[in-house]
Amino acid sequence: MSLPLLENLNPEQRAAVTLPHESALILAGAGSGKTRVLTTRIVWLIQGGQVSPHGILAVTFTNKAAKEMMTRISTMLPINTRGMWVGTFHGLANRLLRTHWREAGLPQSFQILDSSDQLSAIKRLMKAMNVDTEKYEPKKVQWFINGHKEAGRRARDAEAFDEYSMRMAELYEAYDAQCQREGVTDFPELLLRSYELLYRNEPLREHYRDRFRHILIDEFQDTNTLQYRWLKLFAGPHTALFAVGDDDQSIYAFRGANTANMAEFEREFAHGNVIRLEQNYRSHGHILTAANTLIAQNAHRLGKNLWTAEGDGEPIRVFEAYSDQDEASFVVDEVRTLNREGIALSDMALLYRSNAQSRVLEHALFSASVPYRVYGGLRFFERQEIKHALAYLRLLTNPEDDGAFLRVVNFPTRGIGARTLEQLADTAARSGTSLWQAACTSGGKVAGFAGLIEAIKASTRDLPLPEAIDHVIEASGLADYYRADKEGADRLENLNELINAAALFSEEGGLPDAPGPDTAPDAPVATESPSELDRFLAHAALEAGEHQAGAGHDALQLMTVHAAKGLEFHAVFITGLEEGLFPHEQSTLKGTSANEENGLEEERRLMYVAITRARRRLYLSHAQSRMLHGQVRYGLPSRFLDELPEQVLLNLNRRDSARTSGVQQTAGRYGAPVSRNPGHDTGYKVGQSVAHAKFGTGIIIDFEGRGPDARVQVKFRDAGTKWLALAYARLSPA
Repeated sequence: MSLPLLENLNPEQRAAVTLPHESALILAGAGSGKTRVLTTRIVWLIQGGQVSPHGILAVTFTNKAAKEMMTRISTMLPINTRGMWVGTFHGLANRLLRTHWREAGLPQSFQILDSSDQLSAIKRLMKAMNVDTEKYEPKKVQWFINGHKEAGRRARDAEAFDEYSMRMAELYEAYDAQCQREGVTDFPELLLRSYELLYRNEPLREHYRDRFRHILIDEFQDTNTLQYRWLKLFAGPHTALFAVGDDDQSIYAFRGANTANMAEFEREFAHGNVIRLEQNYRSHGHILTAANTLIAQNAHRLGKNLWTAEGDGEPIRVFEAYSDQDEASFVVDEVRTLNREGIALSDMALLYRSNAQSRVLEHALFSASVPYRVYGGLRFFERQEIKHALAYLRLLTNPEDDGAFLRVVNFPTRGIGARTLEQLADTAARSGTSLWQAACTSGGKVAGFAGLIEAIKASTRDLPLPEAIDHVIEASGLADYYRADKEGADRLENLNELINAAALFSEEGGLPDAPGPDTAPDAPVATESPSELDRFLAHAALEAGEHQAGAGHDALQLMTVHAAKGLEFHAVFITGLEEGLFPHEQSTLKGTSANEENGLEEERRLMYVAITRARRRLYLSHAQSRMLHGQVRYGLPSRFLDELPEQVLLNLNRRDSARTSGVQQTAGRYGAPVSRNPGHDTGYKVGQSVAHAKFGTGIIIDFEGRGPDARVQVKFRDAGTKWLALAYARLSPA
C-alpha cells in the first residue's frame, strides 16, 4: 500500500480512509477535509485491490462536487474514471434508467423535463381536461405532484380527504399518464422510477448489490426520505456504506432534507462505528470557539467539537449600528480598510439571512464605488418580482412603454394569451401606435388591463412615493400572486424592500444630479422637473446597470448564508443579526413547540455555517432600527449573539458623542442619522435596550407623555410588546 497516500492525513482522517470492509458514519466538521477523505478512501480501496473501479458507487449532491471527485481520483490513480458510477442522485438514477429503460417501462430515448417544461406540460393537461386554473393553480398542482414524488408516493397513495385534494390526486394521475404517453420524465420521477425499478425487480436489485461492494455518500445530512430509501436498496449483506456528513450543517429542511437520516444510518448500518473529523484546517481558534459554543445549544445533534492547531487568532468583531444604513456604511468602511491592507475583495464575503437585505448593502456599495458580485443570485433590481413591479410603475409614468406593457399585461395571469397579444401587435403596427393605445381601443381583457392601470394611476396620484408603490404592488395583484406561491415569501420580502428603497430615496431627496428646471439666464424655455417617480425609476435603472463586477474582476462577494455553504473567505461579515431576521421569524411560527424548536435549531445550524465560512476575520453586526415596509421598526439583537462566549468577542464602540440622547439628530461614527429621542426628560430613548425584572430584556420602541406621567412602549424578547408607566416600571439599561 502506498504510504505517501496517507502521510499528510491526521489520525482520524487516516482511520476513516483505511477502514476495513464495514459500514461507518464519518462526522466531518466544517473545514475538516471531508472531500479529501472521501476521494482518498476510494483511491485506497482501488489501489489496495479491495475493489475494482466498477465496484464503487459514489453519490454527491452537485455535479460540481462529482466532477471534483473524479478529477482528484484520476490524478491519484492511472485509471479511466469514465466508467465509474460517481454522480448526483438524479444523475445516477438517470444512468440506471437509461441502462434498463425497457424494465422501467420507458422508451429508450426518453426526455427529461426541467421545472418550466414540467409546468407547461401541466398547463397543457389542465386545458385539455377543462380544469379551472383559478381554483387549481398550475403551480400548486406542480408542487403537489413533486412533493408526493419526493416522498415516494404515487397518485394512488396520495392522501385525499376532500374534493380539492381528490381532484389534485386525479390531476397527478392524469399527468403521469400523459408523461408516459409522451415518453418523458421530470426530475423527481427519475429517482422515484429508479427506486420502483429496483424495489420490484429482485434479480436486478441483487445484480447491483453484488456489483457495488462499496457505497460512499457525500453530504449525507442533506438526504431526503426517498434518497435514503433509494440508497438502502443497493445495500446488500456484503455492502460497506461510507456516509460522510455533518448534522450541524443540515440547513435544507425546506427542500425536504431529513437530518434524522444520520442517526437512523448509525443505528441501521454503522452500529456505533462513528469517526469524528474535528480538526479544522480553515478557521482560527476564536472563530471555532464561537461556532462550538453556539451549536452546543442544539439538543438534537450527534456531537463533535472543532479545534485547530493554528492558534486563537483575532477576536470576533461585533458592531451595533443605529440603523440598517449605518450598518451598511460600517461594512463598506471596513471592506475598504481591509482592501487597502492587501486583502482582495474576492476574499471577503458579505452574508445575510434573506435576499431582501441585499438592497441596502448594494446601495451603500454602489454609492462608495466598491465593485461587488451577488453570488448564486441576482442583484436586487434585477430580480423577477422587482422588475415586474418596476414595469407597472413605468406604465404609470409612460403608458407608451411597450416593453413594460408586454412584461405585465398578463402577469399575474389575466387570461390574455399569446394569440391575443399577436393580434394586438398587428393592430398597433397597422395604426402606427403603441400597444397601450391599441389596447385602449380593442376591448376585451386587454382593455380591462388598460383600465386597471388607469385606476391605479388615479389612486396613486396624490400619494407619497412609498405609499404609491405599496398600492401598486397590491392593486396589480403581485402581492396576492406571491402570497399564494409556496416559494413566494422571499419575493414578498423583496417587494417590501422596494418600498423601503423608495422611502429612503424620498428621504434623501432623490438623485442629486437629477435634471431640474433650467434656470440659466440664457435658457429659452424652462423645462419641467421630472416627477419623483421618474427620478426613482432612473435611480433603479442606474443601480441595476453598474458596479456588479464582471467575471475575472476583483469584487466583494454578496450572498445569502444558504448560498455560502461550502465556501470560505479570509474575512466574513454576517449582517442583520436581529430577532425575526436571523433567526428568521418563520422559525418561531411553526404552530407547535416541537416544530418551533426544530425551526430554531435549523436557524442555529445556519448561523453555525455562516460563522465557519471565516478563516481569519469575522464581523457580526445588527441594527437598532431597520426600515420595514417603508417604516422604521426597532428590533432586538439576535439571541445568537447572546449564545456566543464573551471572551472571543470584541465590541466596536462608537464615539461617546454619538450616544447623545438629545432631541436633535446626531451623527453616528459612520455618518448615519441616529433617531431623535422622543422621551425628552425621562432619561430613556427610542432604540435603547432595557431590562425588566418580570419581562426580561427588550427595546424601547415608543413614548407617551412627559416627566413623571410618561409611559414607554417596550418590545420584549420573550414577553411581547407592552406599555409601562415609567414611574412604576423599574426599568434599567440592559
